[in-house]
Amino acid sequence: MPKETERLVVGAKHRLQLDVDERLTVPALSSAFTGFTDMPSVFATAFMVGFIEWACIELLRPALPPEFKTVGTHVNVSHIAATPIGMTVTADAELIAVEGRRLRFHVRCSDEAGLIGEGSHDRTIVDSDKFLRRVLAKKEKRNV
Repeated sequence: MPKETERLVVGAKHRLQLDVDERLTVPALSSAFTGFTDMPSVFATAFMVGFIEWACIELLRPALPPEFKTVGTHVNVSHIAATPIGMTVTADAELIAVEGRRLRFHVRCSDEAGLIGEGSHDRTIVDSDKFLRRVLAKKEKRNV
């Protein structure tokens, strides 16, 4: 097991909550993707995925040395129920597997009425400096 994963515990859990407001709705995505302009004002799937990732990041934060971060590599979640503005959404993340630097989570989102989404999310531990150097090298290759 890589040294940076020594403090990770399978079964560790983390929970986050947030209140849904206009900034987290489907139409809020229209500033980047115009096709969402006339969609219903409910909690957006894109924001739910981000919320799930955030819960996983926060679960890992105390266990990883500061020079290491994680990047999302796979998301497989359902979004089965709409959440209107004004409701609170809860994201629950549980670390279910550590395979070298690859991490797998069971993730679940609910609102005050019940389950709204569930699935799995994978993240990979990266050395922040090395990762950024690779990203910059990729950009330089594009400019050649």
